[in-house]
Amino acid sequence: MGRILAIEFASFGPEAYECKLFAYYLAKCGGLFLVAERRRSVCAYMITCLRGNPPVRAELISVAVDPASRESGAASMLLEATLRRLRRRRVANLQLVVRDSNHPAQAFYRKYGFRPIRRVPGYYEDGGDGIAMARRVSPE
Repeated sequence: MGRILAIEFASFGPEAYECKLFAYYLAKCGGLFLVAERRRSVCAYMITCLRGNPPVRAELISVAVDPASRESGAASMLLEATLRRLRRRRVANLQLVVRDSNHPAQAFYRKYGFRPIRRVPGYYEDGGDGIAMARRVSPE
């Protein structure tokens, strides 16, 4: 868990999740809490949780890549693996919220077929707005 926390802090600074929250998500979303390794060390993670009963949608909770491993394809690999797992579970939609000022992340999600749904005012602890995005899990 130490490596994930280091990546989290390097990516999100004062807004980084705490260890207890990662433990919660591991227990709640275990099969969709994925990590990528580079040279036998964790370099990225992605957390996705199922929603609904039975689960018809999923929410991408968080993703972060070690700054030294960005542009390596780790986030793409994790997203593709997540989508495969969601298809096997017959989940229809994947949703997320991204900071409205995080244009590189928004471009990444658009590349994978996510479309903006709405602005979410004050979504982040510092009062920053988010952009809710979604895509169908199965290819269009």
